[in-house]
Amino acid sequence: MAVKRINLALQGGGAHGAFTWGVLDRLLCEEDIEISAISGTSAGALNGAALKAGMIEGGRQGARDRLDWLWKEVGARPDLHLPAWMVPFSLGDFSQALEYSWPVMAADAWSRAVSPYAYGPLYRNPLRGIVEKFDLDAVHEEGGKGPCLFICATRVRNGKVRVFKDSEISTDAILASACLPTVFQAVDVEDAETGLIEAFWDGGYTGNPALFPLFNPSLPDDILIININPLERTELPRSAQAIQNRINEISFNSSLLRELRAIEFVQRLLERGELSTEQKSRVLIHMVADDALMNELSVATKLVPTPFTLSRLKTAGQQAAETFITHHKNDLNKRSSVDLVDMFQ
Repeated sequence: MAVKRINLALQGGGAHGAFTWGVLDRLLCEEDIEISAISGTSAGALNGAALKAGMIEGGRQGARDRLDWLWKEVGARPDLHLPAWMVPFSLGDFSQALEYSWPVMAADAWSRAVSPYAYGPLYRNPLRGIVEKFDLDAVHEEGGKGPCLFICATRVRNGKVRVFKDSEISTDAILASACLPTVFQAVDVEDAETGLIEAFWDGGYTGNPALFPLFNPSLPDDILIININPLERTELPRSAQAIQNRINEISFNSSLLRELRAIEFVQRLLERGELSTEQKSRVLIHMVADDALMNELSVATKLVPTPFTLSRLKTAGQQAAETFITHHKNDLNKRSSVDLVDMFQ
């Protein structure tokens, strides 16, 4: 059985990262697909760290079990979500009802008016208790088992992307990658690149996720992007919440689109013979997404991870991965299944 080696690029998007959970769960069932490296941001960083920790502990099943544990923890913690007070017929119905519920509207208004620094000594990051349970000694071991892992954060001081890898990956690095500045206080990390204690915010502002760490001769050419922020919304957002949500989606997709445009340009030069493969490598791009579902959802389901939402998103991710495997598994290590020329026309 020929093994197909791929890299994964995992986007951030709050609780919508449970869609990625489903995709990974299905991919790990394919014995002939080997995950060589992962670049993750925010929820993608959590998913990537969980997958690698589980893989080291117990192989593919260990990775699936650890991902299940992660999202059970996220959905079960009372300081991260409001109770699901209704049983909707669809996830889209639930998302709309949740968006206009008074607790969510009050929390949204509060986050815009009150700084997370206003809590003083009462402040705590509710994700810390989860991340601290990862076996980070195994995760950040340089040259260790499992896929290479890269975690993206944004350095507040100069607005540049910071990619943590190997022994740099710590609880604080993962929390930094998932630090929305209107919700969490910036995370301080001793930055080996600058020699300073630097403050970091969510990596989605500068790399959601960053693809360039995956351009390494030792890694395969294939990058599978698991996209949870819709690239297109056909309906014009009109409510204040919908407008803000779309602004965030555009912002969090911009860095990824810039890298994809650069890849498309280089691939054109290679095709025309103006560059050689000795100068630049061919990059094969694939994508798993469900834009139709994500278009139905609002920012509320990103920030309120109810068990109902997480379960439905996991199922949607499994189904999207099944569709990708059925139609594009044979493309892996041969050709891109995303037409970048068409994407940027």
